Amino acid sequence: MPPTTLRSQWRRMGALSVFLFIPAWALAGPSIGQFEVKDLESEPGSLEFQSQNAHMFGQPRRAVKEENGEFEYDDNSVTKQRHAMELEFGITPRWKSRVGIEFEKERIDDPDSPAQANAYADLKLTEIGGELIAIIDPIEEDDDWGFGLVTEYEHALEDGEASTLLFGSIIQTNQGPWWANVNLYLVKHLGGDRPRDEKLDFAYASQFGRHLSEHWHATIEAYGTVDRLGDSGRRNEEARLFGDHDQHRLGPLLYYTTELGRGDDGTALLVGAGFLFGLNDNTPNTTFKWTVEVEF
Repeated sequence: MPPTTLRSQWRRMGALSVFLFIPAWALAGPSIGQFEVKDLESEPGSLEFQSQNAHMFGQPRRAVKEENGEFEYDDNSVTKQRHAMELEFGITPRWKSRVGIEFEKERIDDPDSPAQANAYADLKLTEIGGELIAIIDPIEEDDDWGFGLVTEYEHALEDGEASTLLFGSIIQTNQGPWWANVNLYLVKHLGGDRPRDEKLDFAYASQFGRHLSEHWHATIEAYGTVDRLGDSGRRNEEARLFGDHDQHRLGPLLYYTTELGRGDDGTALLVGAGFLFGLNDNTPNTTFKWTVEVEF
């Protein structure tokens, strides 16, 4: 989110420390997050509700092959829509955390026939999990650089799907009306159907923005995944037949921020929307992203 998002003191809800957070990661395909850039802002006692949403259009057609009388289908991570609800809370100036849940409308993993290869399941709750961010070098002035570390554990709710453990970095800079924020991650797949793959992916999320006015902020954002680093994990039949599926997206977004109350007890609101465009054949042509964030 834009670095000027307003922070307010959380004084009346200290007992509320478990709620909602998780980015989405697929069973054996590329680890596709929820198109959000993590930042280095943390105020002790702050509380922020976030709703991160994405709708995908122009999904890649599924590859199908017949092997020994049975049909095999590629395991690219493809969804029609995703809705994540999160709660972020500041612990200290150097530590913050999130918890949350996510709903997805996913492509069916095991179609009954090739006629269902591109069919989608109903929208459903798919994952729960949590995140911890350590701010190693905070941004303390207008023209400054900062650095932090993030770790997440995402638990898949559907039988046979892999959970994931993510570890990565946050690199952020503010330069006058401009800012840049780059998140780099390693994602380890854990568990899932046997034989378990447990591969290692590389993922990134980045935001390059400018403050247009007190309330309006424009960004260019990029998100992507390199599916399987080297020979990590154990390729299943689908991965051997169809290979891995890198995904990459890039596009513009516009954000609006405002105060809904006055003084330290006011509520800050951020809303944003924009389009991300697929940069390769494995990625949906267009992703419409919209965000709502409320700080109490």
